Amino acid sequence: MNWQKASTIMTGTTRSSADIDPRRKRILFRCWHRGIREMDLVLGAFADAEIETLSDIELDELERIMAEEDNDLIKWVTGEKPVPDTFRDGLFPRIAAYRPDFSPLFKDDRA
Repeated sequence: MNWQKASTIMTGTTRSSADIDPRRKRILFRCWHRGIREMDLVLGAFADAEIETLSDIELDELERIMAEEDNDLIKWVTGEKPVPDTFRDGLFPRIAAYRPDFSPLFKDDRA
């Protein structure tokens, strides 16, 4: 197995950070290395797709979002809790659009 394929399996990212500035590299890494895997998938997919084109203001906003607790972020992304007013506009809705389907594969009707 080559190192690029091994790296993709371990991190989930499909994007190289070789051609981006140090700040974007740090953010990309942090998006894929969160406290819970679900947020890795949401923030990581967003960062893979958009990190290169984000403005400095958007990078600041992304870092503010990333400073929030993962348990809160995932609840906002899935709709389990309402998104705070400070994140209703701007970057957060774009990030939430990268949410994979976290529904269970099987419904347990035995309860």
